[in-house]
Amino acid sequence: MNASSFANNTPLCYSINSPPFRPIPNASAYFSSIFSALGLTSNLIAFVVLLKSFRRTHNRSRSFFMIFLGGLVVTDFMGLLVTGSIVVSYHVTHFNWRNLDPNCHLCNFMGMSMVFYGLCPLMLGAAMAIERFIGINHPFAHSSSMPKSRTVFMVLMVWLIAGCIALLPLTGIGSYHMQIPGSWCFFNISSKGNDFAFSLIFSLLGLMSIAVSFLLNTVSIVTLIKVCCGQSKNQRRRDHEIEMMVQLILIMVIASNCWCPLLVFIAQTVLSGSPLQIKYLLLWLRFATFNQILDPWVYILCRRAMLKRVAPRLDWSRSSIMSLTPSFGDTVRRFTRSSLRSTMNQETAGDRRKSNLPPPSP
Repeated sequence: MNASSFANNTPLCYSINSPPFRPIPNASAYFSSIFSALGLTSNLIAFVVLLKSFRRTHNRSRSFFMIFLGGLVVTDFMGLLVTGSIVVSYHVTHFNWRNLDPNCHLCNFMGMSMVFYGLCPLMLGAAMAIERFIGINHPFAHSSSMPKSRTVFMVLMVWLIAGCIALLPLTGIGSYHMQIPGSWCFFNISSKGNDFAFSLIFSLLGLMSIAVSFLLNTVSIVTLIKVCCGQSKNQRRRDHEIEMMVQLILIMVIASNCWCPLLVFIAQTVLSGSPLQIKYLLLWLRFATFNQILDPWVYILCRRAMLKRVAPRLDWSRSSIMSLTPSFGDTVRRFTRSSLRSTMNQETAGDRRKSNLPPPSP
């Protein structure tokens, strides 16, 4: 009777893993503190760099792209600030979750933060890939029909969608639970009931965002290569396009390497029905959190201004980049010219044959 009444009085977030937990090694506490401090500092520097660049830029498409970058920096910074403060506080004070949060409000808030700040970078990466795809393949429609307010609206919509998904466990689709070693909360990764549905929603949405980014970025790269191989007067504009695509590709590569192991692990666990292996969950989660540290350095380092400071003797313009691979451009031009000549010769021969034909008999 006492055991059943205790089970009925146990809040949902403590029904699987209930405190108190075993003491955490000092190495984990140091890792969390250094990780949070480094990530916050990196994102703060990146935000200052982006703000200065945004004020100086006069390129319309680049200003759109920098709005997305600003949203990504703010998302990474707030994610580290919210989740890192809770984890570091637990390592410092070793508080008891049951005493501090008897109704699971703090645990649910941290679980929602983990889902929200996990999905936002992936979805923002997909939105940036869509924006660059339209800007490169349909530049006239992009520049004439897309004001800056619409770009801000797209960032807000990504935040809204991720926030609605993070709220699903509070409506009964999934549930947030305390996770071992007791310093964090996350949704329950299980193959049963509504937990199965929410686990698939989280993992498949993340994987779909990465797939959309990869597909659209590939098409944009091919289009840029075709454009850069030809002669054009808009070299400065294309220099900005190449710079943005390099940054976007690096963001995509970092997000794929950091998040794919965790997303695949979640989908594989719930689809196979195997028990959750906590050591792999912690390992892949640490891989995913590296995304918030590596992202800002893409904006800080991968800029033409920074590259010119690092190597001032090199010319980082499009013409110099294409001159490093002249054979590719020459090959494309020779192939295009030869195909045009053969086509013109065939048409000329056909016209001669038609002129030599006798007139038709009455």
